[in-house]
Amino acid sequence: MKRISLEQLILAALCCDFGLVAKKLISPAANIVTEFLHIPGGISTSFSLMFLVTGAALIKRRGCATLMAVIQSMLAFSFGMTGSMGALAPIAYILPGIMIDICLAISQKIYAGPTSGILGASVSSSVCACLAANILVFRLSGIVLLLYVFVSATSGSVCSLIAYTLVERLDPLIEKNICKENISA
Repeated sequence: MKRISLEQLILAALCCDFGLVAKKLISPAANIVTEFLHIPGGISTSFSLMFLVTGAALIKRRGCATLMAVIQSMLAFSFGMTGSMGALAPIAYILPGIMIDICLAISQKIYAGPTSGILGASVSSSVCACLAANILVFRLSGIVLLLYVFVSATSGSVCSLIAYTLVERLDPLIEKNICKENISA
């Protein structure tokens, strides 16, 4: 197995940071939609998870999204960004990371393109985060839970379009840089 490069580690760290910052930036606008629908959230979480999906798709290492989710949960916990989950927040951060890794691994077995599995990873991780938050804190049921899951899945699919574009544009640059490293080594 090849070693992970410094550039890949920096990319993973940036994706963790961008995810946390993006969640704080988009939350006020997302809260307008979720308060209108009377559901807890899901939109800003999907936007935050988009950076984990992008990082994992670009780095192409097994377990990368889970590792980034663990780091992101530690950062969120240390910055006091746990929201209503409190000490259980790391669970809600790590489970979507595991889901991203599973979806990307399955899609890479079927089709080995750099953008394969982004939609599935984004939607499933958003739904996983929504269900984890529901189990840990909200305890919604019926139509309200269904609406919460639908909003999370929809925002996950919209964010997957952004992630797809980012991966499509950044992957050639990263591959070019890795090839240049291999030639000089």
